[in-house]
Amino acid sequence: MTELKNEALDLSTYQPATDYLAGKSIMVTGAGDGIGKAIALSLAQHGATVTLVGRTEKKLEATYDAIESAGGPQAAICPFDLLKADEAAYQQLAEILNSNFARLDGIVHCAAILGSHSPIANTNYPLWHDVLQVNLTAPFLISRACYSLLLASDHANIIFTSDKVAVHGTAYWGAYSVAKAGQDNLMQILASEWENNTPIQVASLDPGPVRTRLRKQVFPGEDPTGLPSPSDTVLPYLYLLDTQQDTPTGQRYTWDFANKTLTRD
Repeated sequence: MTELKNEALDLSTYQPATDYLAGKSIMVTGAGDGIGKAIALSLAQHGATVTLVGRTEKKLEATYDAIESAGGPQAAICPFDLLKADEAAYQQLAEILNSNFARLDGIVHCAAILGSHSPIANTNYPLWHDVLQVNLTAPFLISRACYSLLLASDHANIIFTSDKVAVHGTAYWGAYSVAKAGQDNLMQILASEWENNTPIQVASLDPGPVRTRLRKQVFPGEDPTGLPSPSDTVLPYLYLLDTQQDTPTGQRYTWDFANKTLTRD
């Protein structure tokens, strides 16, 4: 696994071909809202058949309708509660994907919950458990269950959505920060295990501050108009899914929307 630190990639002129994902099958979690929805729409616009995974069927249907209205390939709706599903349910999810697509060319992990923005001393166990379940255990279970589907691809990518609090261990971010740090570590472990004997590449991407429901929970008094929208985070995901780009596996990236740069941390 190549270590490339603090190298900034200029994406200001990067523009993938409209159909560069044609024929690709990609799963997006958290596809009913925020960054996940924006990514799902963009992937479909570039030709991918997207499996929309999320807890709320109504929101997934809205994403599905938006893809259909834009003329993208027919998406698949998969209502799935990452918190309540047991291990067998994750395997059943993979079996459904296998019966419909026979392979996966990518997974984009976007689903997340905050829990609470509070001191560790005030964090109760049920909240701690739930945040780690959705933000860390669920990506592990999905990635593991879909391993055979990813192996069936000529070139598969898994992208974990990270956060700077995973690096700095910022006070009051509690279980969310721990889960995101664990997610980055999981990504690096998968890269080390899969680099030499599989077609699977993995990466973590911190999209930076974004105008999302989760951020509003943390900063309710913040004026969101100055923040990038979820659609402003799409470009680096498209880049990391682009098999024409020479991106090493096992890297953690940070997106700077203002400067259109993607930095290896």
